[in-house]
Amino acid sequence: MGHSHHHDHGHHGTSSTPAFAIGVALNAVFVLVEAGFGLWASSLALLADAGHNLSDVLGLLLAWGASYLARQRPSSRRTYGLGRTSIMAALANALLLLVAVGAIAWEAIGRLVHPTAAAPLPVIVVAAVGVVVNTLTALLFLSGRQHDLNVRGAFLHMAADAAVSLGVVIGGVIIAFTGWQRVDPILSLLIAAVIAWSTWDLLRQALNLSLDAVPAGIDPTAVRTYLTELPGVSEVHDLHIWGLSTTESALTVHLIRPGAALDDDWLAGVSHTLHDQFGIGHATIQVENGQGQQSCRLAPEDVV
Repeated sequence: MGHSHHHDHGHHGTSSTPAFAIGVALNAVFVLVEAGFGLWASSLALLADAGHNLSDVLGLLLAWGASYLARQRPSSRRTYGLGRTSIMAALANALLLLVAVGAIAWEAIGRLVHPTAAAPLPVIVVAAVGVVVNTLTALLFLSGRQHDLNVRGAFLHMAADAAVSLGVVIGGVIIAFTGWQRVDPILSLLIAAVIAWSTWDLLRQALNLSLDAVPAGIDPTAVRTYLTELPGVSEVHDLHIWGLSTTESALTVHLIRPGAALDDDWLAGVSHTLHDQFGIGHATIQVENGQGQQSCRLAPEDVV
């Protein structure tokens, strides 16, 4: 029996261009305002939050650009298209945030040793505006966060920013009533911790996708069990599942079906189930009858 291939291309995610455009515009304006007031009020918490918001603007721009490139058609040289740029953008975004964490923590430790007076009222007002801006931006990505790592990263960062800005408001109130200036760098360290925590999952998933690991939402054991239990299948080998982008997944597999005839309808049914049940939109299935003198060289589990 010859090799049988079936391709069922998954649905590309709808464009998030309006959400990215609005999010970038809102946050870019707010970064300028927050940085200006942070310098005027000598508030490290405001400056730290402005730096984080700037990294988020850059991250949104990266994700926006990647989402555009991912929709470009494949070519003879790039046969999968440019969907993988979304994975690269998610990884770059996570690394960018970790750099911001290091800069914030370094400056905060210096301010703990040598505290600087900060005007509490501007801190409270500007940070309160930040709560509103970041919450509105997070809501823009609420609906798409389940299906795209980039969009989920944007949502989590904006939601974390809203919480961080709320913390800065609380710090400003504490300074106003107690005059305790060290609360500002302490809050900056808390901001750094929140950013690091919210970035960890994004970094882990983006790194896994860049290394062709099975996407987080797919259970490889369940996929193998489904394929093994298909009628007429006696063996499953050379099973690989990986992410084509942050929204699409692919699978290749060899199935041994002794004595089975080539059946396009059967292949189509398997591919549709892989799509509908497991979210795998691009399946390539090689069917073997297992009756030749030469066994498949890719059958051993330790062979790639």
